[in-house]
Amino acid sequence: MDEPSLVRAAQRGDLDSFNTLVLYYQDMVYGTALRIVGDPDLAADAAQEAFLSAFRTLVTFRGGSFKSFLMRTVTNACYDELRRRKRRPTTPLEPDTEDGEMDSPGWLADPNMSPEETAEAVELEHAIQHCLENLPVEFRSVVVLADIQGLDYSEIASAARMPLGTVKSRLARARLRLRECLRAFEELLPSIFRLEGEGVA
Repeated sequence: MDEPSLVRAAQRGDLDSFNTLVLYYQDMVYGTALRIVGDPDLAADAAQEAFLSAFRTLVTFRGGSFKSFLMRTVTNACYDELRRRKRRPTTPLEPDTEDGEMDSPGWLADPNMSPEETAEAVELEHAIQHCLENLPVEFRSVVVLADIQGLDYSEIASAARMPLGTVKSRLARARLRLRECLRAFEELLPSIFRLEGEGVA
């Protein structure tokens, strides 16, 4: 994919080029939103708003990392959704499939997993999301961008519009809080991620 050419064409109003970018980034944008807001419906709303906002403001994009531009847009959309939810609190419903089982992320759908391993992976996914949701949103967004979406410090600083030092500080504090929270779920962690011992970072 020739991303710079697609971005330039989209800036000129070419919807097909922008839709190509949407298709490429939609899973990342939705995944980021889901981790930040913790609710599939809110995440879908935030992702949709992020793409609409990105298209409206694309003329302001002056080069650099388009991914950072998009991550900033979805992060802002998530903050807006969380503010709206705070004003109008609702009782969250678990996303159910037709057989009544809760949906699992795609990475859990490993055909080589036994039923027991799949159940443990689902529990671990819930534990991670629980710990993420216990973080203040400004910490949560930074750790999602870094440790789930793989952005580097400078990309996060651009996406979150904060100084590099603030990114590093918030990320360190977020990881520490996550580590402390995950101690309560240590039996779910693969052995190489156990939080005991000298060699654990």
